[in-house]
Amino acid sequence: MVAAARAIEEYGPGVGTAQIAERAGVARPHVYRHFHSKEDLEREVLRFAADQLIDTVRPALRVSGTAPAIIEGVIGAAIGWAAGHPNLYRFMAARQQNKETHRARLGRTRFLGEVVAAASAYMRTSEVQVDPPDGVMAGLMGMVDAGIIWWLDHHDESKEEVTTRIAHQVWLIMRDLAQSVGVALDNDRLLSAR
Repeated sequence: MVAAARAIEEYGPGVGTAQIAERAGVARPHVYRHFHSKEDLEREVLRFAADQLIDTVRPALRVSGTAPAIIEGVIGAAIGWAAGHPNLYRFMAARQQNKETHRARLGRTRFLGEVVAAASAYMRTSEVQVDPPDGVMAGLMGMVDAGIIWWLDHHDESKEEVTTRIAHQVWLIMRDLAQSVGVALDNDRLLSAR
């Protein structure tokens, strides 16, 4: 799996089994002694990459501050990871569109689960329990992925500019979601990590 991730980093998201085997130092047929199928290998690479991304983003999910500042920290960390692993990020984003890969990347122990848990904790009050719908969070993830991939492909903005732009878009959606359940969030309200 690590060899597959490194091959994706080197050759791009469309890497072939022969390139993965070469990177692992094994004959091509030996790749499938460890994985039942190409889909099985891809799921494991997705889990591996998602774990790395989560490890990078998690500290930004555990801070106190205003909602826009917290969101900007999370987005900045994700963009930083993507900049360091552009092909692996593209691989993850391209393969999140079916149910099986959604589970690998967006399951409760994956990146989206971390974001949902953090958003719920920030928006929870004694009167309101918030559990953002997974569909809304998946839509946000798709918007973030598209923005980051565009930036990786075009670099038409600085890292700071794309971080600020995407974070602002996420903030608007999160603010609207909070307001829909009776939690008023504004740009200056300080939130504490829980």
